[in-house]
Amino acid sequence: MATTAPARLSELLRATSARQVRLVCGIILFSYVVSHFINHALGNISIDAMEVGVVYHTLFWQFLPVALVFYTAALTHMGLGIYALYQRRQFRWRTIEPLQLVLGLSIPALVVAHVIGVRLGQTLYGHEKLYPQELYLFFVAAPGRLWLMTTLLIIAWIHGCIGIYFWLRLKPLFARAAPYLLAAAVLIPTLALLGIYQGGRSIAIEADDGEWRTHNLTRRQVGTVAEADTLDRISGGLTIGYLGLLVLALAARGVRALRERRGGMIALSYGNGKTVRVPKGLSVLEASLRHNLPHASVCGGRARCSTCRIRIIGDHAALPEPSQREAFVLARVGTADPSIRLACQLRPETDLSFFQLFMPHALSANAHASAPTRIGQERYLVSLFVDMRGSTQLAEKRLPFDTVFIVNRFLGAVSQAVIENGGQPNQFVGDGMLALFGLSADPQEACRQALKAASGIAANIDELNQLLSHDLHQPIRFGIGIHGGEVIIGDIGYRDHIVFTALGDAVNVAARLQDMTKTLACEAIVSDEVRRTAGLADDSLPQQDVAIRGRDEPMAVRLVADARELSALVDRGARVAA
Repeated sequence: MATTAPARLSELLRATSARQVRLVCGIILFSYVVSHFINHALGNISIDAMEVGVVYHTLFWQFLPVALVFYTAALTHMGLGIYALYQRRQFRWRTIEPLQLVLGLSIPALVVAHVIGVRLGQTLYGHEKLYPQELYLFFVAAPGRLWLMTTLLIIAWIHGCIGIYFWLRLKPLFARAAPYLLAAAVLIPTLALLGIYQGGRSIAIEADDGEWRTHNLTRRQVGTVAEADTLDRISGGLTIGYLGLLVLALAARGVRALRERRGGMIALSYGNGKTVRVPKGLSVLEASLRHNLPHASVCGGRARCSTCRIRIIGDHAALPEPSQREAFVLARVGTADPSIRLACQLRPETDLSFFQLFMPHALSANAHASAPTRIGQERYLVSLFVDMRGSTQLAEKRLPFDTVFIVNRFLGAVSQAVIENGGQPNQFVGDGMLALFGLSADPQEACRQALKAASGIAANIDELNQLLSHDLHQPIRFGIGIHGGEVIIGDIGYRDHIVFTALGDAVNVAARLQDMTKTLACEAIVSDEVRRTAGLADDSLPQQDVAIRGRDEPMAVRLVADARELSALVDRGARVAA
């Protein structure tokens, strides 16, 4: 146990980054905001309800240990926000991220007068400003401050909600929880602002009564004019000091940019012929975004995933050592190769050549080049089913993002071979895919296209295995089933969930042949129907009769141990036919 605890502490420290510290502090502050908003919402009931609620609110948040944690979190969050302003070199991620930063940096300047007036006034002079006194100030004595406070509440709420969204959006349950979170995000501030309005209106009416003023605007509760002036001077000084820190951060950015320009530029080569020149100190991911180059990054450069991984080409000894956070993420995905780095964390000081392990790409699951009719038609098509082997084991020791990207790279390699040989990717089911051939070709050509596509798939998977050799414990394997016959094609589905697909026995048989490759230990199984229609010689592939579920008679198929050979067999058959 004694040896386990330090190891766990060490791993926790490695896993912790400044962003995560800022997140934890933000959650503490957002909890306070939620508690405060709920207290405001009690104004829809009565002022008395607000005063009862604030007793429990202050009882918790002013409890000494909680107060220490709260103020530490507030100061840390503010400091890290200023540091983020200095550190961020690239503001073209998405509109929502710079918006969150700007809103967060504006909160201290807006809230300082309220905090000094209430908390410091209580500490220095023993003031007891509660809802009656604050609402009197906003609705009677100084109505202009009401708009300032309303702006502060809205900004604080939006800033917190954006932070919660960035935190939870990668969680598995976020999709299910999103409607409820959205409802809370709308209802809580709405009820809080309505509560303030209702409470303020009641106070404005009661303030006309001299007796109410006598009991609620005493020196003990609101202080003297001299005390108010002192508190205003303190809040003004703190505001100027905070704005000075922001100016200092911006000035430091300018100095850094000037030093970087004087320090020279470096060349980043992407391994695909594309080279860009950027100042030293820019991360590889920031360089990609600055030059509008696609670069995978599910978490937005927060080092919370590893989809921005790159592999360095050539000598990597001159590169900066990985930070604790980067080393932790790379260890999580089982990468010990020093040439593998996170693009969002690597800031090279010299020219660098690399290639991305996970290239972003987009594929259409329903693309088809030619569809004479989409309402239903019977025609001869060749169905090719391909499935990735071992994806469950692949996911066991990897981050979810890595598993998804590897599967996508597999499906991308398969789809590329299908499209290059005249077929159309039609359905993606997990780590498998159905491709159709013959939508714009005769049966013989469709069979030949499907066989050549299978050969192309094998070649593309070989390249993919070589590319990911440093990340995969064992090569990606696959199984292919090919069969042709009359099927029904058309648009199938309901309302907004309609897809173009094929239905029929030939499609089902192709799927079952693909599944049989596991037990028959081969890469592909081709029905004899496809072999014969394509014009391949009878002795070109070994034959076997197999039982197909749903069929009374065994079916003759051809076993393909190495799918790469199919392209040469098709070319040979075409020459013989000619």
